[in-house]
Amino acid sequence: MTPSAARGSAAWALVITGAASFMAALDNLVVTTALPSIREDLGGALEDLEWTVNAYTLTFAVLLMFGAALGDRFGRRRLFLAGLTIFTGASAAAALSPGIDALIAARAVQGVGAAIMMPLALTLLTAAVPAERRGAALGIYGAITGLAVASGPLVGGSLTEHFSWDWIFWLNVPIGLALLPLARLRLKESHGPGARLDIPGTVLISGGLFGIVYALVNANAEGWTSTTVLLGLFAGTALLVAFVRHGLRRPDVTLPMRLFKSRAFTGINAASLLMFLGMFGSIFLLSQFLQGVLGYSPTEAGLRMLPWTAMPLLVSPIAGLVSDRVGGRPVVATGLALQAVGLGWFALVIEPGVSYAAQLPALIISGIGMGLYFAPAASLVMSSVRPAEQGIASGANNALREVGGALGVAILGAVFAARGGYESADTFADGTVPALWIGAGAVALAALTALIIPGRRAGRTAPIGEGEKTADAVGTGDSADRTGDTDEEQRERVAV
Repeated sequence: MTPSAARGSAAWALVITGAASFMAALDNLVVTTALPSIREDLGGALEDLEWTVNAYTLTFAVLLMFGAALGDRFGRRRLFLAGLTIFTGASAAAALSPGIDALIAARAVQGVGAAIMMPLALTLLTAAVPAERRGAALGIYGAITGLAVASGPLVGGSLTEHFSWDWIFWLNVPIGLALLPLARLRLKESHGPGARLDIPGTVLISGGLFGIVYALVNANAEGWTSTTVLLGLFAGTALLVAFVRHGLRRPDVTLPMRLFKSRAFTGINAASLLMFLGMFGSIFLLSQFLQGVLGYSPTEAGLRMLPWTAMPLLVSPIAGLVSDRVGGRPVVATGLALQAVGLGWFALVIEPGVSYAAQLPALIISGIGMGLYFAPAASLVMSSVRPAEQGIASGANNALREVGGALGVAILGAVFAARGGYESADTFADGTVPALWIGAGAVALAALTALIIPGRRAGRTAPIGEGEKTADAVGTGDSADRTGDTDEEQRERVAV
């Protein structure tokens, strides 16, 4: 292939995978500012609104790594096209939903499509771009995904206000239909070596998470001691325990438990789950508070959340530079601490009639905190394991983030329902304040958890005996704990 043809192929790959990932990432938060309109149009209680968010994030989370394995085995382009087709068709079904139950079902199928499409998009892009330009391409790809997350509430609010809520789903249809022939013609087929499908592990983790989230979402409506809620909690917990045992016993599992022997891998993934728990649950409630209590239109609510959701686009590049100098741990911990302060600020000022000026510091602080977290977190995840396991590590981190988001909506929604409700502005505020304190506490715990990640100095001053690990031990034992170092420094230490 000539250099010009290679550049053209890489450009097409970036356009196709970037657009597909934009849709999938957008649908994480695009529905939040449309929730009041969906509730007014389709009806439904609080738990139904929670499932319009969680049906997508849960299926996305638990099937993400399975989708990547399917692509490795049966063809990445072929499965990317399948995921894109499922996502596009489910988006049309969501837009045409005659009731809240049909919408929830369509959202779940959307999550299936996104779980197949997203991980393969990154793999296909990496394969299409020459090594010398890969960093720039991946940077653009990451910026596109970040823009989708940041603009989700605004896009959802604008489409809901100026058209109707169903247009947040119709938006995906023409984009998906345009991408399908382009992907077939412009992307090259590839397979992964030795791909194995962990069907038992996928079933265990899916059933376990569904049981727990179902119980949390329905606890206040059915009662915490009801048979269905208790069954969901106990069965879900048992399935998750079985998933952990499955991961300890078999080498070809979706998520090998040996990775958690690394303090770095455990620390950054636990922090990520807690951070998304606090963030997603808070955005779920605050987007409704801005409209239902303060009277903002959907567009106005989306615009007012931009200091929070869009701040990472400005802060993340700076955070990346700082983490290169001082290591990722202090930057991530500082970002999470600021996020917790921001949510705590919200909890202190939220009341019927609160001015936007009183909320603005919380929005900015939370946004800066998110920006400081995102860039170093990705680097910490990738440097916590061996190069051969980086795909598994990245997929696990993304899955745990989505799981955290689903748990956040469920847990904070349960607190809101127990202490307040939709009856009046006062009751909505009464339920939102304690829920926000729970969210702030979760993110503060994430900041403390991030401190268990070994710092850069610890890696450089480790005793010689600890540095004499084989390459196979990197990412699975003590040597992987020293992941403040760069990949080059790890390779040098292993060579010693």
